[in-house]
Amino acid sequence: MFRWTYLDASGREVGASDPFADRGEAEAWMSHAWQDLLDEGVAEVVLVDLEEDEGVYRMPLGEASEGHT
Repeated sequence: MFRWTYLDASGREVGASDPFADRGEAEAWMSHAWQDLLDEGVAEVVLVDLEEDEGVYRMPLGEASEGHT
């Protein structure tokens, strides 16, 4: 199980996604949701492996927006 944790520009946690069955499902969802999250003030996201209770990777949404016009 995986979940996205949402961070604001100061690195403070401001929310989280619903859980996903696997990493691929979580990443596919983010590929469609990132712009809405950015518009809502989310600056970065962290993909969290819920079974291991640890972050897999952290991704800034602002840089992602540069490649998606």
